[in-house]
Amino acid sequence: MSTAWDATLYAHGTALDLRGDSVLNPGNALARLPGHTSVAEARFNLKAETDSLRLTLRPLLIARSHPAGGQPGQEAYISQGQVRWRLGEAWSLAAGREVLNWGPAQFRSPSSPFYFDNGRSTPLAELSGVDDVKLSWTPDTDHSLALAYLVGDGHDGHDGHDTRDLQGSGVLYGEQRGEDWAAGLALVKTPGQGLFAGLHGRYTYSDALLFYAEAASSTRADALVSPSDASQPFRLEARSPRRSTLLLGTAYTLENGQTLNLEWLHDGHGYSARQMDAYFDRAAASPALAGLALGYALPLLGRDYLHLVWQSNLMDTGGYWRLMLTRSLTDQDTELAGYGEYALSDQASLFGQGALNLGTARQSLSGLYRSSVTIGLKLALP
Repeated sequence: MSTAWDATLYAHGTALDLRGDSVLNPGNALARLPGHTSVAEARFNLKAETDSLRLTLRPLLIARSHPAGGQPGQEAYISQGQVRWRLGEAWSLAAGREVLNWGPAQFRSPSSPFYFDNGRSTPLAELSGVDDVKLSWTPDTDHSLALAYLVGDGHDGHDGHDTRDLQGSGVLYGEQRGEDWAAGLALVKTPGQGLFAGLHGRYTYSDALLFYAEAASSTRADALVSPSDASQPFRLEARSPRRSTLLLGTAYTLENGQTLNLEWLHDGHGYSARQMDAYFDRAAASPALAGLALGYALPLLGRDYLHLVWQSNLMDTGGYWRLMLTRSLTDQDTELAGYGEYALSDQASLFGQGALNLGTARQSLSGLYRSSVTIGLKLALP
């Protein structure tokens, strides 16, 4: 049996410029977000394997100075962990906790039923897996098919399309790859919800230019309906009407290896401009309605977004940077964000992450805080 391990240690602090005039979180009485937080974190990767069996674990240890949103001050959990048996040349069986995520999108992933927010806009984020049993068929490098059954939500649950109780979900996922293209199809049935159908594809036009797309048709659980008429109350639906979500994107690689991504996202589950205005009008009426609006807020309030990413050459060894601009076409709100790492040595790096929201308290991206800044140190072991 062969074994291997590595770890990454993080120490970072975050400062939030909270909105004193927030409609969704008046006086910070509902979300109780800390203005300053310090975090120490250790992320481990452990592996043991034989010719036919592989065990992988990704434990996390986290200590926070000012926990918020129901987070504990100290926390230890398995983010991912799986036992995988090789049943033959093309077949394998796995059980455990894994990240069932796919698709090329940077901003959001419509084709992923569990990770609509794929974490790529926040490189410091850690995606936690779902608990499943999975049978995979991979006859060659161009074809793959997997059938999974979810036995639990994982550590923190998932709200890709707000399917809050994933236990009992069935997943069928297939992918096919060609010389300059790849495509995948996901079908997911969660108890109490309609069938989720997600599709993603990418096409390499040249060494510099890539086109890609993601799409899905789905329902949502615990969907907060906001009628355009503000005199009408909120309505909470256990199962929303079926809606479609579409992302179109392109990536251009410059001669120096830097990459530009431009994406347009249409989310049919989001609010129209009039529905969003009514959403904030109701939230402003009372703390109880503000709590309802915040507690059941959609992953994205609006329907249409543009997202631009400019990032450094991923092969650079001295560091990495990423600049992002997000524009809501529904309410014209804008967010500027960035992330950067500077290598101090082969093991140690300084990193920083920040966001600046340019809108008002009654807009989708700027409703809770004006800006955030995170500065920290990352140490890779061994």
